[in-house]
Amino acid sequence: MTPILELRTVRKAYGDFVAVEDVSMAVPAGSIYGLLGPNGAGKTTTIRMIMNITPPDSGEVHVFGHPRTAADLQRIGYLPEERGLYRKMTVIDQLVFLAEIHGLKRAKILPDIQRWLERVDLAKWSKSKVEELSKGMQQKVQLIATVLHQPDLLILDEPFSGLDPLNQELFRDLLGEYRAQGKSVVLSTHGMEMAERLCDHICLIFRGRAVLDGDLKDIKRRVGGNAYRLMATGDLDRLKTLPEVEQATVQNGVVKLMLRQDASGSAALRQMVEFLEVHEFRSEEPELEQIFLKAVRDAA
Repeated sequence: MTPILELRTVRKAYGDFVAVEDVSMAVPAGSIYGLLGPNGAGKTTTIRMIMNITPPDSGEVHVFGHPRTAADLQRIGYLPEERGLYRKMTVIDQLVFLAEIHGLKRAKILPDIQRWLERVDLAKWSKSKVEELSKGMQQKVQLIATVLHQPDLLILDEPFSGLDPLNQELFRDLLGEYRAQGKSVVLSTHGMEMAERLCDHICLIFRGRAVLDGDLKDIKRRVGGNAYRLMATGDLDRLKTLPEVEQATVQNGVVKLMLRQDASGSAALRQMVEFLEVHEFRSEEPELEQIFLKAVRDAA
């Protein structure tokens, strides 16, 4: 199946600084695709090249099966990291104005706006000025503006930043519904937990390069085949000194272990029982954060 979005060795430099170097990725139709990486990795620059805000120095951007054109941008909903609402406008006027930019008529779009405001619990704020809203409420307004023209592709840059857990869950549900309609989402974030819950495919960017790309389940099998769950008492800090151990993090009393690819779980366990009282040690699927840390360390 033809990807809904494809980057082919795109590159962008600012003077001597290379922000993005030969990044390639393909976003399947009907998926939520995570563009992941630490702050400063090149995610926002990559998105700006997709949207033609910043043209690439080299490489190609294809959308909907062909090289991107100006007309294609009308089929994309873009939520930038830097929110851009007019603070003195009311919520309803702001949304109508942004819808009209996409060629929608006020009379036709008003019922859709009202439904969206009710859905995200903002209906009673419709006549309030944007500046009277909290940061999280403003993000809801921005998300509505991004989807009003019913784009085939959503590109969201750090959409969960500043949201409380309840509104993060709301955004997560909305994006899941969008995918269920057969549409696609590119989600740029450095939040691994939310990305793991949402994304089907990921591309991990580090220092401007794509270091990991593909189906998340396949990546977990390929990269994280040596992950273990450990419950034990004793000197847990000593785990990090074992030659077999690549990562050891404690979460709610449970140790998440990532052993080196060539390490033996049984050999590592024999060393652990010398200084720990082990209650449980079993293989498990790695978390995305473990894979992220391993990929960044390997690429450094």
